Amino acid sequence: MEVYLDNSATTRVFPEAAELMTKIMCEEYGNPSSLHMKGVQAEQHLRRAKEIFAGILKVKEKEIFFTSGGTESDNMALTGCAIANNRRGKHLITTRIEHPAVLNTMRYLESVGYRVTYLPVNAVGRISLEDLQRAMTPDTILVSIMHTNNEIGSLQPIEEAGALIKRMNPYTLFHVDAVQGFGKARIYPKRMGIDLMSVSGHKIHGPKGIGLLYIGEKVKIQPILHGGGQQMNLRSGTDNVPGAAGMARAAELMYGHIEEDSKRLYQYKHYFLDGVRRLDGVKINGLLPGQEDGGGTAPHIVSVSVRGVRSEVLLHALEEDGIYVSAGSACAARKPQPSVTLKAIGIDNSLLESTIRFSFSVYTTKEELDYTLRAMYDKIPMLRRYTRR
Repeated sequence: MEVYLDNSATTRVFPEAAELMTKIMCEEYGNPSSLHMKGVQAEQHLRRAKEIFAGILKVKEKEIFFTSGGTESDNMALTGCAIANNRRGKHLITTRIEHPAVLNTMRYLESVGYRVTYLPVNAVGRISLEDLQRAMTPDTILVSIMHTNNEIGSLQPIEEAGALIKRMNPYTLFHVDAVQGFGKARIYPKRMGIDLMSVSGHKIHGPKGIGLLYIGEKVKIQPILHGGGQQMNLRSGTDNVPGAAGMARAAELMYGHIEEDSKRLYQYKHYFLDGVRRLDGVKINGLLPGQEDGGGTAPHIVSVSVRGVRSEVLLHALEEDGIYVSAGSACAARKPQPSVTLKAIGIDNSLLESTIRFSFSVYTTKEELDYTLRAMYDKIPMLRRYTRR
C-alpha cells in the first residue's frame, strides 16, 4: 500500500488540471504576447485563469499577477514594496515562524538598510496582537504574516491583524503568505485588510512552477524582474499559460467543495490524533488548549515529536512500508538545522530532531491513516530499543 502524507510539501495534480495543461502545451501553445490566433488562444486561457482567481478571492482581475511560485510571490511582495515605499520608512514586521521565502528575504532587506521586527509566538505558534501593536511605528511600511504555518498548522489571526494595522497606520501594507491556507480556507483580501497575498499552485493539486501574487490596485510596488514588461510591467517574462490555467482549474476544484473537504479533513485529523496519543513518549505540537481534537488549527497538518527516535530514522522506517511523511519544511529538508518554528514555540531541545509532519489532502482516506498508525505502533517501540543499544 502507498500512503502519501506529505501534502504540505507538494500535492498530486488533479487529472482535470493535467489534462487542460496537456491540451494547451500540445494544441494551444501560442505565446499570449503574439498577435495571431495562437497568441489569442493563449491570452484567453490567461484571462480565464485570472477570472477564476478574482472570483475566488472577490478581487479584480487586474490585481492578479502570476509568478513562478510562492517563493517568487513572497520576494516580489516584500522586496518590491520595500523599495517602492522606502521614503516613508524602513521598518518591516514579520514573525519568527515564517517560511524561509519570507525570513530570508527579510534578512536580505536588513542587510541593505531596513529594520525588521520579528514577532514571537506562543506555545501553539500564534502571535499576540498586543505584540503587533507594540511593534508598529510611524515608519512601519509593511507587515508580513503567514496565514497557516507549514510545519505545525497554526493559524494566525489574519483578519484581526489586518484591522489593527490599518487602524494604526492606513499606509502600512499587509502581506499574507497564504501558500498553505489557500484552498483550505476562504480568504477574502479586501474584507480582511490584506494588500498583498502569495499563493502556490503545487499546494492545491496544481502544477509546480506557478504561483500568484494578489496586489491591491492602490499598492505601491516596484518590479524585481525586468524584461519585456508583461503583466502591467510588474512581472516580466513569457507567461506560463499552461501553469496558470492548470493552477486555476485546481483552485476551482478545491473551492467547489471546500466546506465538505474541510469538515472531512478535520474529522480525519481528530481520528489520527486519537490514534497517535496511544503511543508512549509522543508530543503533538501546535494544538490549542481545549481543542485537542485539532480545531482552531489547519485541517491538514499534524506535527508529532517522538521521544527517543530521530525524525529521519522514523521517516525512512515508514517509507519501507510505503508511507511518505516529512521531517519538516521540504524547502529546508536538505539543510540540517533545527526548525525555526519548533524553536520559536519552545519545544524541548531533545525533540527538535525527533519531529515528523503528517499532512493530508483531499485524496487521503481513513484506511491510509489506519495503515499509518499500525506502522507507527509497530516501528516506534522497535526503533527506540535499537536506539538504546
